[in-house]
Amino acid sequence: MAEKLKIIPLGGLNEIGKNMTAYEYGGEIIVVDCGMAFPGDDMYGIDSIIPDVTYLIKNKARIRGLFITHAHEDHIGAIPYVLKQVNMPIYCTRFTAGLIKLKLDEHQLTKSTKLITVDSGKSVRAGKFTVEFIHVNHSIADSVAFAIHTHMGTVVHTGDFKIDSTPIDGEVIDLARLGELGKEGVLCLCADSTNVERPGFTPSEKKVGEAFKRQFQNCEERIIVTTFASNVHRIQQVLDAAAQCGRKVAVTGRSMENMMRVSTELGYMKVPKNTLTDINKIKNLPKNKQVIVTTGSQGEEMSALYRMAFSTHRQVELGAGDKVILSASAIPGNEVTVGRVINELFRKGVKVVYDKADMLHVSGHACQEELKIVHALTKPRFFVPLHGEQRMLQIHCQLAQEMGLDRNHVAIADNGSVIEMTTKTMKLNGSVPAGEVYVDGSGVGDVGAVVMRDRKRLAEDGMVVVVLPVSSYDGGLLSEPEIITRGFIYVKESGDLIKELQSVAMEAAMSVSRKRSRDDGELRGVVKSAVSNYLFKNTKRNPMVIPVVTRL
Repeated sequence: MAEKLKIIPLGGLNEIGKNMTAYEYGGEIIVVDCGMAFPGDDMYGIDSIIPDVTYLIKNKARIRGLFITHAHEDHIGAIPYVLKQVNMPIYCTRFTAGLIKLKLDEHQLTKSTKLITVDSGKSVRAGKFTVEFIHVNHSIADSVAFAIHTHMGTVVHTGDFKIDSTPIDGEVIDLARLGELGKEGVLCLCADSTNVERPGFTPSEKKVGEAFKRQFQNCEERIIVTTFASNVHRIQQVLDAAAQCGRKVAVTGRSMENMMRVSTELGYMKVPKNTLTDINKIKNLPKNKQVIVTTGSQGEEMSALYRMAFSTHRQVELGAGDKVILSASAIPGNEVTVGRVINELFRKGVKVVYDKADMLHVSGHACQEELKIVHALTKPRFFVPLHGEQRMLQIHCQLAQEMGLDRNHVAIADNGSVIEMTTKTMKLNGSVPAGEVYVDGSGVGDVGAVVMRDRKRLAEDGMVVVVLPVSSYDGGLLSEPEIITRGFIYVKESGDLIKELQSVAMEAAMSVSRKRSRDDGELRGVVKSAVSNYLFKNTKRNPMVIPVVTRL
């Protein structure tokens, strides 16, 4: 019987975020990445979304390790939640380990977790798998792709990457190794599809550094720069530009402060001498000597930039004489919140620079020509597009065909699909449980579809509570029902509607009590149905109706 290798995406397909893929061979499993996604506007109260790992829990005895490509939240954000259910050793590069450790400390998981650091170019044996770490460029330091070696063949899993010929740390992507693997023979390529819609090449991170210098030179205003905290090379360029112009730099925002600490301790960021200062001291300097680096590039409500824009930041008050540089693009879905912050900054008289034309931000993901280079170098027999919405996966499939792959050798899968391959064939063979698990405060997975539907309904139409005082002696109504509303109408201005609802509820309750029924469930059901029908017919609204029976 032919050997089989299974690739099971548990997140990251038909969506942006919560990337997670399981590889299964010879009865053993390794997992690549363990990310979270951010909730949509209609996910009321949800903090983040993580993958459903039911399959991993069921097969935890067979898991040999969790391998992390890089330390962005959509690749590491779910780690503490998943580890509480499936304890497995984590293998990653040094910088990635530094940021994962912050999460483990926060969740008191440091002692129980085996965190192993591996340098690019090195390999790790995990059961029947040998996983080779290959350096790639991305918008965070120490990113890697994996060559997953088995007796059956090699899978190249790119993670998030771009081809940057002038990276800030001088470490270019190891295309030579990808070419060697291609010559040795690559069974399957699993590649990032995020930027597959964009033709050409992604510009180099160095272009942003040049843009910073242009913005900093001959500028008399105080400069506030916001970017992703994880983009260490971007922050390095802000520090360098500030040092060249004789400005001091202060940092605000918890994630930015954490990132600066970890990256300087591990040597990934080199702070120019006498450049960094405390946020409380910088205000004593002239405005043209100040630079503040802050979180909040996505307009997040608790971020430092948001608090500055809406005058709730303790140390920084913005106004005329300030220049805010947004060195990030809005993640899809965040455009409205980013726009709100920009508008508020303009209202304060702040000069806001957010034009993409000035190269204040470049992507960390490969465009079409870079993806073609990786396809050409690895020459895979099979291909699985990862990390992207449906259109991105389909366009990546077309690109693979342009590069000479047979359509039957490309698998466009869903989360939970089992992609099964032998040395000669590839097919989708069934599925495992996969989906969204909601994190709400300290609760993980206790908010499901029913609760989300209720929250949505409450947010859209509000609620109506009907209190029914019922005699415990004969089941009859003791007085008129009381109507309480929240988020539906303002009671004082809607007296007529309230009276109508009282009589509708009373009539429905009487029809039950006439039968001398003492069943509260039946009474609630009849009243709920009558009030809901009346409200929809007369107001075209569908609030949540909650009858409450009080027996007296």
